Amino acid sequence: MVRREWFFSWVLFVWLLGCGCVEGLGVNWGTMASHKLPPKVVVQMLKDNGIQKVKLFDADSLTMGALAGSGIEVMVAIPNDQLAVMTDYDRAKAWVRRNITRYNFNGGVTIKIKIDEWKKISSIAVPIADTHPDTRNRYVGVGNEPFLSSYNGSFLNVTLPALQNIQNALNEAGVGDTIKATVPLNADVYNSPASNPVPSAGRFRADINELMTQIVQFLNKNNAPFTINIYPFLSLYGNDNFPFDYAFFDGVSNPIVDNGISYTNVFDANFDTLVSSLKAVGLGDMTILVGEVGWPTDGDKNANSNNAYRFYNGLLPRLAANKGTPLRPGYIEVYLFGLIDEDAKSIAPGNFERHWGIFKYDGQPKYAIDLSGQGQNTLLVPAKGVTYLPQKWCMLNPNAADLSKIGDKINYACTFSDCTSLGYGSSCNGLDSQGNASYAFNMFFQRKDQDELSCFFEGLAMITTQNISQGNCNFMVQIDSSSSLWRPSLVALSFVMVLTFLFL
Repeated sequence: MVRREWFFSWVLFVWLLGCGCVEGLGVNWGTMASHKLPPKVVVQMLKDNGIQKVKLFDADSLTMGALAGSGIEVMVAIPNDQLAVMTDYDRAKAWVRRNITRYNFNGGVTIKIKIDEWKKISSIAVPIADTHPDTRNRYVGVGNEPFLSSYNGSFLNVTLPALQNIQNALNEAGVGDTIKATVPLNADVYNSPASNPVPSAGRFRADINELMTQIVQFLNKNNAPFTINIYPFLSLYGNDNFPFDYAFFDGVSNPIVDNGISYTNVFDANFDTLVSSLKAVGLGDMTILVGEVGWPTDGDKNANSNNAYRFYNGLLPRLAANKGTPLRPGYIEVYLFGLIDEDAKSIAPGNFERHWGIFKYDGQPKYAIDLSGQGQNTLLVPAKGVTYLPQKWCMLNPNAADLSKIGDKINYACTFSDCTSLGYGSSCNGLDSQGNASYAFNMFFQRKDQDELSCFFEGLAMITTQNISQGNCNFMVQIDSSSSLWRPSLVALSFVMVLTFLFL
């Protein structure tokens, strides 16, 4: 018996060494960038790092074409601006036909298949390949955080009908048993009362409690998960009174005690507040999927690589150990947010919004991390074959005589490019006024693909071939979007064209 247990332990150990990621771990692949990495480059980067699951924010055909045949599991999504359209059942059926069933073939795109790979053998968990695809659950994200308070109720009347129509369309297409519709929601859909701010008092937000109950009941009826986005970073953002260490996983001196349970981090407390909210509507055992969790690296005083490293170095080992939370011990399926920085995202929530990636804009890793959760932190494998614009920068002309308009020119440059790294507490916050001008001018210059006319600013700017980066402030050179690397391959184009012809 001892030898048998030793053998299975050894098998498990070897399997973990060969596994690139924590079991069930995925990443969010957002594409709101002025210069996108080619989809085929991103897919190869995912494979090189052992990332086997990805969550999208749409169902772009070129992205799906690049993922076809990769073996990477995909959760596709319907953006919020399409929810109203999906309240028409015929349009919902057309969307399913165009974005789901067209890829549902051997060698196509594995649309978010969740495999229960852990079987019990002699009381020791050993992963076994599941050879029955029909045992897998697949998901389609309907909207993205549609009930945010900042949306002022814009999607309250369309989200549930869209969810129902997409699931019913999946059912009619014959894939509803394995592909499930879910709604990725922000953690602001539930809370605990100010008079009793503990997880066990969690309830859905009063203004949407009836709607949330209907959604939860529909999800449960269809064996679909509740998808939630949890951001410990946001607990710190703009709240200097929040206990800093509580946003991480390495312990606090004053935990929150709730019915004898000590909560030492906000992730557990937030997750269990949701568990209590579900329990309050009679579905406390419902499956919960964490659709987004991560830490940004710029754009705020708390957004930096050191804090991101600390956060992931606490989160990933917990996931690998299937520790779960006090009210939900065990396995949790999680998607990190995000994969790559996105310089075209809205900064309405904060400048940090453009810096969530574990990779920089060009697919270069930011810090050491071990996606397997074993603590062997190393730099991830970077994107391969990326081409850049020439080594040229735009800077403040030291010979400029009239600087009276420099403020207006900086504002103009930053309006049409990304200057979020210049904000308070950010990586370039320490630049002097001349450095600020050079940074803004260069970001605009790179955004315009180094067009010489974009580095003039009425004589205030000039082009240089000397790297003008300063300290931790990187003056970037942008990706070359005109490179042949950016053109979809003939195979990918043919794939998309054939499917379009067949299914549209």
